[in-house]
Amino acid sequence: MAHQNNDNKLDAVMELLIENGFEGFADVLRILLNEAMKIERDNALGAALYERTDSRKGYANGYKPRTIDTRIGKLSVDVPQVRGDVDFYPSALERGCRSERALKLAIAEMYVKGISTRRVTDVLEKMCGLDISSTQVSRVAKILDEELNRWRNRPLGEYTYLLLDAHYEKVRKNGSVVSCAVFTAIGLNTGGRREILGVSVSLSEAETHWRQFLKSLKKRGLSGVKFVTSDDHDGLKAALNAEFSGVIWQRCQCHLQRNAIRYVPKVSMRTQVAEDLRDIFNAKDRASAEERLQKCVAKYNKSAPQLAMWIEENIPEGLAVFALPGKHRKRMRTTNMLERLHEEIKRRTRVARLFPNEASLLRLVSAIEMEISEEWIAGKRYLDMSVEMENENESADSKEKRIYRKKVA
Repeated sequence: MAHQNNDNKLDAVMELLIENGFEGFADVLRILLNEAMKIERDNALGAALYERTDSRKGYANGYKPRTIDTRIGKLSVDVPQVRGDVDFYPSALERGCRSERALKLAIAEMYVKGISTRRVTDVLEKMCGLDISSTQVSRVAKILDEELNRWRNRPLGEYTYLLLDAHYEKVRKNGSVVSCAVFTAIGLNTGGRREILGVSVSLSEAETHWRQFLKSLKKRGLSGVKFVTSDDHDGLKAALNAEFSGVIWQRCQCHLQRNAIRYVPKVSMRTQVAEDLRDIFNAKDRASAEERLQKCVAKYNKSAPQLAMWIEENIPEGLAVFALPGKHRKRMRTTNMLERLHEEIKRRTRVARLFPNEASLLRLVSAIEMEISEEWIAGKRYLDMSVEMENENESADSKEKRIYRKKVA
């Protein structure tokens, strides 16, 4: 019976080719593919349809219609189904699924690299030999957006250190080109591993936007923050005071040195001023740093009074890092980690130049940061947090000794 059925199918294929020639290829392929899937199912089950045998592993369970894209157009096929302890899916369609996933990945990677929808369409048409519409590209972008949205809203936990900063990108808004602030937060967890905690896009660095960003991090479970490093933007400082009151704040020492240049009256003095500020920051402890700070202020009181006043008012904000263990200070005294991240983002966004909207900007930056964050998590530990625990234990021991000496006295 099976042999007669196969002969009937072959006769049908031949008739289609004779009657329609090349135009009948789509129907020919559909018939052959359906028969190939049936044969493959029989092999997987260990028995043909309605055949009784001891080697049977499961049972046929009808067909499921599916439309697939091919180089000769869309084909409507009947995918054989099974029931029982059999893991079966037609290998021809599985290979098609792999190529489809590869195609989606190619589209996603092109978006990550900042290539426009039109250019993606052109490249894929040449690469795949298929006519890829902008609608299909946008649909894949939607899938990518869902994945990125899950990453941006994933639950957080306990992070000892927090670094915050923003950079700007050009976006088209209501017919005009505006600069949008891209907020980024990096956290170091209790195991000493770094991770990008969140990213957000807003029209400015106003306090309200920073507060919304910080609140979103806390809502997702961010806790245990003991130390924050950032620049001194007014909006960010106000938001930190509101959302992380009592947490030690460190003003980025690199930004401080850049800001100081504006108050140096002569170009010839810049090198010396930079050396004096580095000397303060590289002190062995807070007391030594403050002593060097006072000497620096006295040094420039007459030759550069505005500089001396600025140093006295602002440099102390860069000395909070002395509250940390010595091995942590170098990496936590600046936002250089974020600066390098911004450079990598700029390298990618430079291709796009101008984003059509905020959502497009957020998509690209999120994809880049998600990729980098996963590399960080899987990579080496950034800081040895056991140093912090040792210091805490030493502090506790010292406190007990002081109490004991006081009782003895």
